[in-house]
Amino acid sequence: MLFELIFLFLAGFFGGVLNSIAGGGSFITFPALIFVGISPIMANATNTFASCAGYLSGTYAFRKELAEHKSDLPKIILISLLGGISGAWLLLQTSEVVFRSAIPWLLLFATVVFIFGAQINKTLKKAATNNQHASTIGGILLLIILLGVSIYGGFFNAGLGIIVLSYLALAGYTNINAMNGLKLLVSSAVSLIAIALFIYSDMIVWYQGTILLFGTLAGGYMAANVSRQLPQKHVRGFVIAASIVITLYFFVDVYSG
Repeated sequence: MLFELIFLFLAGFFGGVLNSIAGGGSFITFPALIFVGISPIMANATNTFASCAGYLSGTYAFRKELAEHKSDLPKIILISLLGGISGAWLLLQTSEVVFRSAIPWLLLFATVVFIFGAQINKTLKKAATNNQHASTIGGILLLIILLGVSIYGGFFNAGLGIIVLSYLALAGYTNINAMNGLKLLVSSAVSLIAIALFIYSDMIVWYQGTILLFGTLAGGYMAANVSRQLPQKHVRGFVIAASIVITLYFFVDVYSG
């Protein structure tokens, strides 16, 4: 029990540090929950719960940047809530066997998006700049994409932030601070509605999730003080290496038998 407490707190701590500096903390926290014996679907739900506090605090920190886009916020929040609860509902309809088989593919997708997120965003920003006068159909397609992104986040939390940033680049946002604020707002809305459904369905492991949450908060707070001294490219390199190793492990674990 003591080992589990220390292990999960440290996993949450390093996950919080990574989320604050480079993103990708779920590559640490989600496998940690499975390692201590929690079933994959409950581990995913619990990881969403543990990550949400960081989303909420980050959203508050960017409140001034968000205020500049207040006309867009009701629409973004509504679609994020609809997508989040839809993704969470889909997760609850998925059997443990099917979800376990999907884990390596979901992690692979999140890893690829994490590695190539900057290039994707650059390409999408260029496309958005060249098409500033978007048609009505284009606007509807953007809403559908946001809904799809939110469904993914409700179903599987890892990689959500980077995928949301890619959507924002496609939607024509260029201010990185505003984009980070909107990313955290979407992540918060998706996670909160998903957590509500997970609580109703009794899918959150509260003891382990709370330990992870405290670790995440501690790591995020610590990272705020040391992030200026850490080269981000080195941290990103560590996250990429860890995500590749963890993804390969799950492929071997799921398909070797």
